[in-house]
Amino acid sequence: MMNLLHWRLVVAVADANNISRAAEEIGMTQSGASQAIAQLEAALGFPVFTRERRYIGVTALGEQVVAYARSMILQLNAIRSLADQSRKLNGGRIRLASFPSVTSTFLPRLLRDFKRLHPGIDVVVLEGTDEEVEEWLAQDTVELGVVMNPAPGRAHIVLGKDAWVAVMPARHPLAGLARASGITLAELADQPFILATGGCLVNGQSLMENAGLQLTDVRVKVRDWVSACLLAGEGMGVALVPESALPEELRGLCVVPVAPSLYREFGLVCSQSGNASAATQALLKGLFSNK
Repeated sequence: MMNLLHWRLVVAVADANNISRAAEEIGMTQSGASQAIAQLEAALGFPVFTRERRYIGVTALGEQVVAYARSMILQLNAIRSLADQSRKLNGGRIRLASFPSVTSTFLPRLLRDFKRLHPGIDVVVLEGTDEEVEEWLAQDTVELGVVMNPAPGRAHIVLGKDAWVAVMPARHPLAGLARASGITLAELADQPFILATGGCLVNGQSLMENAGLQLTDVRVKVRDWVSACLLAGEGMGVALVPESALPEELRGLCVVPVAPSLYREFGLVCSQSGNASAATQALLKGLFSNK
């Protein structure tokens, strides 16, 4: 059965000439996108795309399909814009405060889906530390803020959670056993330590203090999570970082879970102006329906 997602995928592939980039653009996996295109072509009875080694082209009939699909999506967006206009949402602007690790991992797909549903509403993302986000919310500078570990009942929507992991050189004496059973904060506390903060109050040091422990040998302090991982790979020490902040290349590193498990949770919190904003409430409603 062909649906709107298929047609969005058709347009995205035609624009990118690449299935992987198109899949990422509309929030699908590459395998799911490839399967969807195969199903669509089987339903149509002719190929829409030509496949070469690293390039996806469009057939002659495919060009017509892409044109119709593009027109269909534009017309649908116009209908949605008309609906937003009737509810006085068009021209709305939402300022959303977040910190980098969430901006790059949890928000993109959610905001992309919202933009499709409400093309007339602009969402402006402001990045800062967790302290700055709280300050902007309190000062009513933003309508929404991503808050780390919000108090129960404070967040309108919980976006997700992120596990803390220990990063150490692959040949570290603790690495072998830790791979199998995880590692405790107590085992990490006395190790040469790379303290990464990510610009947040919740970091390796605060996790230790909350557990009644102290770091005894902080060798270096950095802001960036990836920098801490690179330094760990050079044998400078061990680090505690959020799992979502790990670099793509883990060669020379051992990454193990903290035992018992520790998580940081992210929730969306409204400011006073956000509670009164129709556009902001539409965003929250849209995110809630996708949860």
